[in-house]
Amino acid sequence: MKKRTSLGLVALLTSLTLLLTVNLQFEHLKIDVQHHEPFVSTERPWVGALQGLPRGIVESTSDLKLKPLWMSSSFESEETGESYSALLAMAVGISQKENVDSVVRKFLQDNCSIILFHYDGNVDGWRDLEWNSKAIHIVAYNQTKWWFAKRFLHPDIVFFYDYLFLWDEDLGVENFHPGRYLQVMSSEGLEISQPALDPDLSSDIHHRITVRNRMKKVHRRIYNRRGSLRCSNESKEPPCTGWVEGMAPVFSRAAWQCVWHLIQNDLVHGWGLDMKLGYCAQGDRTKKVGVIDSEFIVHKGIPSLGGASANKAPNRRSLDSRTHIRRQSTAELKIFKARWNKAVTEDRKLLDASEVFTKRKG
Repeated sequence: MKKRTSLGLVALLTSLTLLLTVNLQFEHLKIDVQHHEPFVSTERPWVGALQGLPRGIVESTSDLKLKPLWMSSSFESEETGESYSALLAMAVGISQKENVDSVVRKFLQDNCSIILFHYDGNVDGWRDLEWNSKAIHIVAYNQTKWWFAKRFLHPDIVFFYDYLFLWDEDLGVENFHPGRYLQVMSSEGLEISQPALDPDLSSDIHHRITVRNRMKKVHRRIYNRRGSLRCSNESKEPPCTGWVEGMAPVFSRAAWQCVWHLIQNDLVHGWGLDMKLGYCAQGDRTKKVGVIDSEFIVHKGIPSLGGASANKAPNRRSLDSRTHIRRQSTAELKIFKARWNKAVTEDRKLLDASEVFTKRKG
């Protein structure tokens, strides 16, 4: 009898201890909940944010076409026939005003939208140009076109444009017509392209593949059997094939959706991007990336951002600025290469782990 009573007391004490422990854990949990934010998955956070909206009202894309404050019959008749299939985006400074004016006029003739990124803060200096009110102007001091593009040309914002021209400001367009260029780009099935450079007038040519071939409408590769760079029909990598330079690239909608994600938020000079653009070609880079010879441009090679004005002789300070910019660009290139290699290695590890898991599951 005494043995049974002892066992009952032990069981009762054990139950009370367990109850007190659970209660204490519960109180600690309540304190944690009160002092910590709830965990929210970052995989697709916007899905939860939109749950309060009916799906039919969600507008996930936009464009950069200017809208009037009110509609008029004259405006409607003027605008009805317009179809903006392309967007020209340029980082500009007032020292290149005359050249930029020539470029913008060419693009407006083919009903392209225009967005200018003013890196010198001077917007008022453009007001005397007749097309000024037709362009979108964004100001940020001493920023590159890649910095601007990452922040203001998100794929959802430029989704309605078939093509995006992301150009430098020092390009001559006397022999270039945007409409004809896009016809060639479309008919040739190119997703990424650039106009060829006139070898006689261009003062700054870095790569042979960008030089105009007068005998062709489009070229996708070069041939070179001399020097350290050997290019042949067997070549599959840039700069022998599947490559355009960063000064005047043109992207299809699909390609830009990929390229925008390739641009690194903190690496503003864009060095190294040109060697990886082929990964965004939506297929075989040797076929989908090309240089268009029939519509060609002149690269004047005038450094403005961080350098001397085109109307002034370069001084020691401007030369020092250009030196610092080149050093920064070189440093960013090293960082970009390291990030790319690390990302590729991590993806391979994930792929290998996935293959092992699939085999075990099978």
